[in-house]
Amino acid sequence: MTISMRNEKVFIAGHRGMVGSAILRSLNKQGYSDILVSDRTNLDLVDQKAVHDFFQAKRPEQVYLAAARVGGIHANNTFPAEFIYQNLMIEANIIHEAWVAGVKRLLFLGSSCIYPKMASQPIAEDALLTGLLEPTNEPYAIAKIAGIKLCESYNRQYNTDFRSVMPTNLYGPGDNYHPENSHVIPALIHRFHEAKIAGAEKVIVWGSGNPRREFLYVDDLAEACVHVMALDRTVYRSHTRSMLSHINVGFGNDLSIKELAEKVCQVIGYEGAIEFDSMKPDGTPQKLLDVSLLNSFGWHSKVRLEDGLKSAYNDYLNRIE
Repeated sequence: MTISMRNEKVFIAGHRGMVGSAILRSLNKQGYSDILVSDRTNLDLVDQKAVHDFFQAKRPEQVYLAAARVGGIHANNTFPAEFIYQNLMIEANIIHEAWVAGVKRLLFLGSSCIYPKMASQPIAEDALLTGLLEPTNEPYAIAKIAGIKLCESYNRQYNTDFRSVMPTNLYGPGDNYHPENSHVIPALIHRFHEAKIAGAEKVIVWGSGNPRREFLYVDDLAEACVHVMALDRTVYRSHTRSMLSHINVGFGNDLSIKELAEKVCQVIGYEGAIEFDSMKPDGTPQKLLDVSLLNSFGWHSKVRLEDGLKSAYNDYLNRIE
């Protein structure tokens, strides 16, 4: 079902980010020997000419498109223009230049926020474009949907082999721990650690605590990406459609934000109270992905949430030290 591509030249766009760095770790672990990386000081992915010149000079055979402008509810609400513009430009430049340069395979990384706010649970791939999006991150979601459709359109017109995976909520080493602009797990780790050090009596968490979320350790995602990239093209296309070709990547079950906060508290050792601010937005009530398609390709998640949270907290401690 999978083929060996370890000797091909691989470009990871966004290798310094949480996802890109995890993909780099996975490829190194699996023996890939020719990996291209370039940080934003040397390659501005929003600049079309810069991306064109890079692809023409380096001629990668595989591309992992992990570069993106990302953030939590606060960041999405505060910077909607930046989120839609930068993500559209990055994916359009890379996908187009991958075709121009004759890249054999490309893997685009989207997000589970592409699905309607009130989608049936668990969310299957065919829920895409069946309803309204969550308003707080609609610009980002629109950009990610466009990335999927770019891949599908180039496949249809030019017979390229561009694939897309839609991860659930991610966490782990390399995350952004900014107290306002980060996703929920790193934000909770930061807040509870600061409260523990300060001896605070309570920590206030955004929202009611009722929404349910699924979380996947980032190194699990990376292994899934490499697995999907290595699938035989005939096998991949036999399980997807020309205009519905993306694959969900998730853990397989979810929990409430309240339950998550309690687990983070336990890992960090914070003994104060947790209060929820229901005046802050909750976002989508539930977001659990149907991962049966990916499972049918022979991939399953491995890292339990409790173990992943310990690893994420250790990463946080190492970074603040």
